[in-house]
Amino acid sequence: MRVPFNRVEARSAAGSARATLALLSASVGVEGLAAAAARPGLLALVDQHAAAVRESLDGDRRSLSAAALAGYAEGVRAAALEHGWEPAAAPVDWSESEPDWLLTRLLAVCALARSLGTPAPGPLPQV
Repeated sequence: MRVPFNRVEARSAAGSARATLALLSASVGVEGLAAAAARPGLLALVDQHAAAVRESLDGDRRSLSAAALAGYAEGVRAAALEHGWEPAAAPVDWSESEPDWLLTRLLAVCALARSLGTPAPGPLPQV
């Protein structure tokens, strides 16, 4: 039995987007969103970044998707790596008064993904 190419592609793309957002949630989102819930200043900062991400993805005119958010996060991270940014070896310290711009932006992506209902933190989906 043959499966049309476009159906396989879509399922793989959706799985890849969910996997990307699940990894981001595990590395930044879970602790960052908990810290934001406890720190109104951080929450406001995350909300500002989320508004900027939504605007960048034209979220006012079309619905955000897991694929759009995952692509945005990967693009931001790739650009940062090209400019010399290196991921921290230790867990992120969200108690800093001025958290890292990139990590705050990625945390905003996690907040937007959570508002979509994806991904739930936990094991990565099989792709």
